[in-house]
Amino acid sequence: MSHVPEYVERDVFAFDAIAEERAAFLRRTYLHLAGAVLAFMFLTYAFLHVEAIYRPLMGLMAHSWWIVLVAFMVVSWIAQRWAHNAVSPGMQYLGLALYTLAEAVIFVPLLKYAEVLGPPNVIAGAAIVTLTMFAGLTLIVFMSGADFSFLRGVLWMGMMAALATIIASMIFGFSLGILFCSAMVLLACGFILYDTSNVLHHYRVDQHVGASLELFASLALLFWYVLQLAMSLDD
Repeated sequence: MSHVPEYVERDVFAFDAIAEERAAFLRRTYLHLAGAVLAFMFLTYAFLHVEAIYRPLMGLMAHSWWIVLVAFMVVSWIAQRWAHNAVSPGMQYLGLALYTLAEAVIFVPLLKYAEVLGPPNVIAGAAIVTLTMFAGLTLIVFMSGADFSFLRGVLWMGMMAALATIIASMIFGFSLGILFCSAMVLLACGFILYDTSNVLHHYRVDQHVGASLELFASLALLFWYVLQLAMSLDD
């Protein structure tokens, strides 16, 4: 894996760096993203098919889902802080690893439900659709060079509204349905545009680990709701 040469100014954003260094930064970022995706696949497979891991994990989630959800949010915040640590590369990698592990854990119930009750190959199909959408949105940002940071306020308002709806559904027991999943797919697409443009315009050339975590978070969000939407449409 290539490294940033000593002469590169580390406070230079990728968009303002020379073409060679910008390309090297993007290559490192997407290689780390690919590594996180592969690790996520390995971990979820282990969590779903190794009984010694699967049974205690599902038991904990069945009886303490609120605790698991809050723990996921706390761990995610910690992992993001670590991954953006400007001093310690080791802490950055630990943050990315911790976040990948947390995503794998939180996905276990949905993937098990899809595996047992979903149509054949629904997980693989949702993964293909997700990666295709992610690639298309990434190309839009890179080919246009647009800065989508103006979406920040709208996206976070949408996320807060979605979180409130999810909490209400858990309290009152109503189904979120196809319209909610479709809206969340659109919201996840907005986050991919936002995060990808941030990687290009607002990340320094030595921040590839933190950049890959943000992209992985948006990719995981999109996969979660594409899979849920596929399950809802099948029902």
